[in-house]
Amino acid sequence: MSETRRRERIDRGIKVRSETIYALSSWQEIGYLVAPRALLILGLLGMPLFLHGTPYWGRVFLSVCIFALLAVSFDFLANVVGLVCLGGAFFYGVGGYAAALLNTKLGLPPLLSIPGGTVLGAAFCTLLIYPCLPLRGIYFAIVTLMYPLLMTRVIEAADLFGGTEGFRGIDGFSGPWVEQYGLVGLLLLGVFGLRRFLAEDAGLVIRAVKDNDQAVRASGISVAWTKTKAVFVASLFGCFAGAYYVHMYRNVGISAFALDLSIMPIAATVIGGGGTLVGAIVGSLLLVPLSEFLRDFGTLRIVVYSLVLTGFIVFKSEGLMNYATRKYQQFERWVEL
Repeated sequence: MSETRRRERIDRGIKVRSETIYALSSWQEIGYLVAPRALLILGLLGMPLFLHGTPYWGRVFLSVCIFALLAVSFDFLANVVGLVCLGGAFFYGVGGYAAALLNTKLGLPPLLSIPGGTVLGAAFCTLLIYPCLPLRGIYFAIVTLMYPLLMTRVIEAADLFGGTEGFRGIDGFSGPWVEQYGLVGLLLLGVFGLRRFLAEDAGLVIRAVKDNDQAVRASGISVAWTKTKAVFVASLFGCFAGAYYVHMYRNVGISAFALDLSIMPIAATVIGGGGTLVGAIVGSLLLVPLSEFLRDFGTLRIVVYSLVLTGFIVFKSEGLMNYATRKYQQFERWVEL
């Protein structure tokens, strides 16, 4: 007697209650869940080995990781918390200057100046942004865009922190492998740690602030304090990117507050897929090498760059990760009735 079978989506028998609780009955189902994560992790960990013979592209890959951290910071605030922050360069520059001060003035090694600069920089950024938290939409975005411009003018006018020259002679890392795998490992740890945090109670409260802050307030939870914690978490990513970068290149100046450091992460998030966090990494993997390839076009590269961004926005506005996730979840298999 012939068997009766039908096609069924693979994920239909796996997901039980949420995106993090599964019912697994075979190694094939485990592989189905693990494969996308393993591809990202192994790809990033293998990239330094693949690019070992080309130092230039090895540096480009490190820039990818730096911009990915900034893009994750923007994605978290904009698509999870509901605060569109256009001041990614503010986080980056403050973290870079904080690490440089700890290293050059206090003599702390990179192992201490990077985390110290990250935490101190995040606290400083959160303190300055705190008065702006009641603002919404475009008003909050415009104010945060002014912060990196303000820092640049203050440093120039008051000749602070070396003025336009900045700091030179910052300590570097002990070796290229430490430099590369330290950044890649912390990027992966930060992204997956943040995804896990958002699945916990504190993360659900942060998501609720975007969906319905009045309901959160009615529950007796301080919306202002919740947003403050979210800004601190986001600024940790941006400040760490700046702190790590200054030890890579062993100098820092007012270019750390450049507008490109705010625009590129936004573009990477749009292309990769907002709200996914991992999409910020995917977008950076595409945009940063693309910008390097287009350097030979001179001023024309802005035109090509704009066309690429426009094409993604028009034809794939949901982002690559959202599109890929939707297609991946539509895979089917034959099951017996």
